[in-house]
Amino acid sequence: MGGKVTCTLGEVKNRADFIIYWGGNPADCHPLHFTRYTLTPKGKHVPLGRKGRTMVLVDVRETPSVKFSDIFLQVRPGKDFEVLTTLRALLKGRPVDEARVAETGLSLAVLQDLIERMKKARFGVIFFGMGLTMTRGKHLNSAAILSLVAELNAFTKFVCMPVRGHGNVTGADVVMRWSTGYPFGVSLSRGYPRFNPGEFSTIDVLVRRDNDAALILGADPGATMPQPAIDHLASIPTIVLDPKVTHTSRLARVHITTAVTGISAPGTVYRMDEIPLPLKPILRSPYPTDEEVIRRIREKVKEKPAWLPASFAAVPCA
Repeated sequence: MGGKVTCTLGEVKNRADFIIYWGGNPADCHPLHFTRYTLTPKGKHVPLGRKGRTMVLVDVRETPSVKFSDIFLQVRPGKDFEVLTTLRALLKGRPVDEARVAETGLSLAVLQDLIERMKKARFGVIFFGMGLTMTRGKHLNSAAILSLVAELNAFTKFVCMPVRGHGNVTGADVVMRWSTGYPFGVSLSRGYPRFNPGEFSTIDVLVRRDNDAALILGADPGATMPQPAIDHLASIPTIVLDPKVTHTSRLARVHITTAVTGISAPGTVYRMDEIPLPLKPILRSPYPTDEEVIRRIREKVKEKPAWLPASFAAVPCA
């Protein structure tokens, strides 16, 4: 089974009465999320607004988002996958080991109560963040939560949505998906797309030192990735396209300054629910757009294909 059951933020606003934030801190990272889409706005099918919604926060520690939640579940670090698989087992009426469940930091009774609340919701949604996707388990955690949501639809309407950490990460996934069939972790080294998270994911490629060059667009991995990945970027020919100086541009061999999309360059960004939003420039810039730079690079590559190493790998971390 693959894929995700999802919806738009407008549907969340108008329909969701049971909301779970898992591995995220929207109060700090997405401060308008509560007021625009999830907790406080009155929706067509949730006319009471906040009084008609229940919010659950799942995290390894208390964050500022706790004060907005009705239920806070504190999971032990690295135990998200075990909690998710326990919830799936309870949903299907399978037996579980109470002692093993206790190792997650949550009791069996708490998880049973949670799964019953999820089954009784009219319209439930899970927003999951990097606290789930970038910790122990990584893409397996994502697969587990997507499977849980899909299975909940045998009882009620339930959807899920990743809460991304950087601007337009969803856009990079969407473009990769419609062009290759996969959202991330894609290798084109054989002339056709191959999907294998953990092998072809950006961090894994860099940590293993599999690539001997890198092209960075619209991201700053030098500020966010593990130190072994950063060290490898500093040791190879790294090219950065960015409107400003970043941690990554400081370690790069080449930094091409580009116009700021949405301010000095037109473009399209994707909201976290994959709704495209066109951007119109309001100021002129002396710098070229990202699209123009990439187009000129491609033209030069076509002119002299012999000097491009066969092992060249662009790092798509938008």
